[in-house]
Amino acid sequence: MHSIGIPGLILMSVVVILLILFVISLAAFIRKLLQNSSTGSDGLKQIEEKLDRLIELQERKEDRDQNK
Repeated sequence: MHSIGIPGLILMSVVVILLILFVISLAAFIRKLLQNSSTGSDGLKQIEEKLDRLIELQERKEDRDQNK
């Protein structure tokens, strides 16, 4: 019967710990990516509303200028 030995056990522990850290960091990265994409869409919505307001104000100004 072959035993792994102390060096093999240490190496296996390091590999398992690295795999666990990889999974945790990947999950954190995906979570952050999803949060940033939702924040970006909120920002785009605000920009769109501001542009709509500017267009409306410009149209009102043009209508006033034509009525003079």
